[in-house]
Amino acid sequence: MEFNPKNNIVKLCLQGMDMEGKGNPEGASKLFLQAWKEATNNFEKFTVAYYVAPHQKNVSDKLKWLETSLQYASKINDDTVKSAFPSLYLNIAKCYEEMDLPDKAKKNYDLATSFKYKPSDKGPFYHGTKADLQVGDLLTPGAAPITNLNSK
Repeated sequence: MEFNPKNNIVKLCLQGMDMEGKGNPEGASKLFLQAWKEATNNFEKFTVAYYVAPHQKNVSDKLKWLETSLQYASKINDDTVKSAFPSLYLNIAKCYEEMDLPDKAKKNYDLATSFKYKPSDKGPFYHGTKADLQVGDLLTPGAAPITNLNSK
């Protein structure tokens, strides 16, 4: 699953995030709700519900949207989506905490923590790479590697 910026629902969410960044939460909320009305599949609904949640005026509505996002995310078997589980469970736990439901909060905090040591990206991961970069240096994809960093 890919967050494709050509997807109309993803476009609406990106526009909503831009509005949030510019201090217009009402405009952002309208875009997210428009995206929700237009969402047609589990991925789109998971994504939009996640962005609608923070714009709710009360905790129970925020919780409803977070649980909706989790419900749709659970139907998708994709590493990109799985990477959202810790955040979803953490935000759900915070809602339960605000609602003074400590047992449900703890359960969701535990679920969030359970993902801590389960990276959603299976790799490959490269380690041991060394670079002598300075502030302002740019990395260019496909550029030839520097083979001897000590020759400066």
